[in-house]
Amino acid sequence: MLKVFQLHVSIATFAGMIADGLLCFFAVLMAASSLHLVPGSSAQAALTTPHIFLFASGFAMVMSLLYAFVGLYRPTPIAFGAMLRRTLVALLVGGYLTYLVLNQLAQREYAEQLMLSVVLYLLVGLVVVRGALFAMRRLATTPRVLIVGTGPEAQSVATDLMTLKRVERDVVGFFATDPESAQSGTMRGHPVFAGDQSIEDIVDANQVDEIIVAVREQRGGGVPMDQLLACRIRGIPVLDLAGFYERAKSEVPIDSLKASWLVYGHGFVQGRARKIAKRTFDIVSSSVLLLVASPIMLFTMLAIKLDSKGPVLYSQERVGLGGKGFMCLKFRSMRTDAEKDGKAVWAQKNDTRVTRVGAFIRKTRIDELPQLISVLKGEMSMVGPRPERPTFVKELKEVIPFYDVRHSIKPGVTGWAQVRYSYGASVDDARKKHQYDLYYVKNNSLLLDILVLIETVSVVLFREGAH
Repeated sequence: MLKVFQLHVSIATFAGMIADGLLCFFAVLMAASSLHLVPGSSAQAALTTPHIFLFASGFAMVMSLLYAFVGLYRPTPIAFGAMLRRTLVALLVGGYLTYLVLNQLAQREYAEQLMLSVVLYLLVGLVVVRGALFAMRRLATTPRVLIVGTGPEAQSVATDLMTLKRVERDVVGFFATDPESAQSGTMRGHPVFAGDQSIEDIVDANQVDEIIVAVREQRGGGVPMDQLLACRIRGIPVLDLAGFYERAKSEVPIDSLKASWLVYGHGFVQGRARKIAKRTFDIVSSSVLLLVASPIMLFTMLAIKLDSKGPVLYSQERVGLGGKGFMCLKFRSMRTDAEKDGKAVWAQKNDTRVTRVGAFIRKTRIDELPQLISVLKGEMSMVGPRPERPTFVKELKEVIPFYDVRHSIKPGVTGWAQVRYSYGASVDDARKKHQYDLYYVKNNSLLLDILVLIETVSVVLFREGAH
């Protein structure tokens, strides 16, 4: 796992992105070189060497972006057939767009020959590169992990280590922090080491590469901090529960979270430079999206008017930066009598109050487009925690720890929780989504904002998310 500008990235994903970019770059160079060797080709109309390198770089960037747009780099596993279809879609779109550009720079015949050769080289290269990456993953040595603790948290960590591909580890065993659990001998097929054993000796004997302290309460002498410190000094990484889940799932678990971890931990950068960069990003991106989406918005207004009685837009009070309220605009997706008794009700999956047009615009996030106006006004940001209604905020603050932390930044049209968690229609869902919101607030950066927008495109195109 790599950390790039506060963002946790899987090494396999990062390697795949680099390999794809290099493959696209060299596919152009090889195609251009091969045309010079083919009798009867349009080599005399070829681009100069500097132009070819510039074109190859542009093609690599366009294809890398399109691969991201179709969801090839998302952490959720994609079936081989779906991955193949998405790759072909990206290749067709990217090839056509770059052909249009190339057609303006060179003769049409040369442009056609070059792009056809590029696509052929790329298809062969994708098979070779993906096969090589798969073989490397199979041959690579899996890091060995010792889990400190034997409770539910420790068992949950063990399950995640064995099932999550981005953090797959070989669990060597559990270190018991209480005498009773040490008597069991084994747990989930792994040995339980008694507390009277030295962690250093266990690390040496089992070639442990990493230690995860999966104990919610570490005070009371159960966790041998002096031994963990000795291992850490020797270069063995030691993670607590919050640190593990932040790295493994890009979320911050609230059940085991302490205020001290938030106070002393890294992140939560809200300096002047970050605010200026974020505001500039919001103004530019929302202006461009409003311009591009204006035909869609006009068509949506007409469809809503024809589908059901009532206004096209509706405004609703939401809680924003610093806990202050603002009026949030959305396209109406429910019947006008959705809350006829005046009481706030959680939106449910397959909610019967949703109209026919409303179901589509909620799934595709079109109902959120009017919020771009709130972004321009400075009430919202393009990326951030979704704003909730005051009634729900009051309820959630009483049952979800550190819920107010999400109000330390502006709410967003889309967010980390929206692209990583499919649906939120209850208090339990709100707890889960809050863990992703905490991760965003803690690690927010321009790079993370761009990643969220890219993943939002994937979610909308393939209908992976919900309102």
